[in-house]
Amino acid sequence: MAASPLAMGIDFGTTNSVVALAQDTTQAQLVPLAGPEGTQSVFRSALCFWQDERALAHEAGPWAIAEFLDFPQGSRFLQSFKSVVASPSFEHANLFEKRLPFEELGQIFLRHLLARGGTALKSLPEKVIVGRPVRYVGNRPDEALARKRYDAMFSMLGREVHYVYEPLGAAYGFASRLNKAATLLVADFGGGTSDFSIVRVEAPGAAKRCTPLGSAGIGIAGDRFDYRIMDKLVLPLLGKGGTYRSFDKVLDIPEGHFADFGDWSRLALMRTRRKLEELARLQRSATDPAAIARMIAVVDKELGYPLYEAVGGLKRTLSAQEEAVFRFESPDLSIEAPVRRTDFEDWIAPDLQRIGETVDMALERSGLNADEIDHVFLTGGSSLIPAVRALFVERFGEGRIESGEELTSIAHGLALIGQDPDIQDWTARDEE
Repeated sequence: MAASPLAMGIDFGTTNSVVALAQDTTQAQLVPLAGPEGTQSVFRSALCFWQDERALAHEAGPWAIAEFLDFPQGSRFLQSFKSVVASPSFEHANLFEKRLPFEELGQIFLRHLLARGGTALKSLPEKVIVGRPVRYVGNRPDEALARKRYDAMFSMLGREVHYVYEPLGAAYGFASRLNKAATLLVADFGGGTSDFSIVRVEAPGAAKRCTPLGSAGIGIAGDRFDYRIMDKLVLPLLGKGGTYRSFDKVLDIPEGHFADFGDWSRLALMRTRRKLEELARLQRSATDPAAIARMIAVVDKELGYPLYEAVGGLKRTLSAQEEAVFRFESPDLSIEAPVRRTDFEDWIAPDLQRIGETVDMALERSGLNADEIDHVFLTGGSSLIPAVRALFVERFGEGRIESGEELTSIAHGLALIGQDPDIQDWTARDEE
């Protein structure tokens, strides 16, 4: 009979979530989570709501996606809802007759996540380690608010919860592979944030194997890269950059009409009577009413999910090929456009510059320069983008770059941290 797990690591990600259980200080196993097409270690951070005999029914993960695709007009689909955790402007999601704050959304998601883990998650260990970004998404993220919401969300577990910077989780797991002392930089590219941590790893047998040296993060990652594609290929067809008539003047359509297209969690909530009436008024005055009609179709026909799936597919293809064709086909919107990798790299160049500056900030906080880093571990889906990798090759050289387990390394390391006797050394600043 296998020993009961002693700690659980939860990587609650913007795009995907992963759970791992640790039996001791050296081994952790990913929890297989049931999905419509079989079990997987990765569970999409998504929710779907619909009305069922006057009650609000819901599903999460790949089950939420399947439910939404089966009944798009009768449901509300939320993805990347983690991105609003530090936003004071987000108070609740309007879901039919209900208004649910972030913590209720999070608890609903957790209940489904645990249920899909089956017997592995039926009895939880006493220690739970939850990953959190070094910096939350948003122009002025409120860390105290994010902590309050996380506390409320994870309180349903009924266990002691520690919060650890996500890249430190990956660093701890990577350190278990090393057989000699080294200084390690981990770059974690999630859906909402890019986070960087530097850790000193001592040789095996040392009384204290790992010591965190410094971290930095920025609210730019995979979702921002997706939006760059949306902004360049899709939004011009929906009226961005167009004009409308107001009395005897021709004015530019305000950028605010397109702001929600940059955040999938907000785009999925645009389908309200007030918003649709506002867009209908804009269509009547637009110099290109057909473009606004296409934007209305995206909102009213719930085309946001398939649009972003197409955008993500293009991004992944361009990571492997120099050229690709972006295709999206529906009765209300049709797009086919060739895209070169160099085009995409030009679109994300300002983001890469800021990411590079944040890497330099992590080095500065650690009191180190690039030459003193022995290993650079790239993790997270966007670490596969060639331009992202090139940023690190330029600073550290090809020979020090390593990658692998892009979607699961954080949860694995978080579970191992749960068994560290000096766990407080790893907890995020706001827990101190």
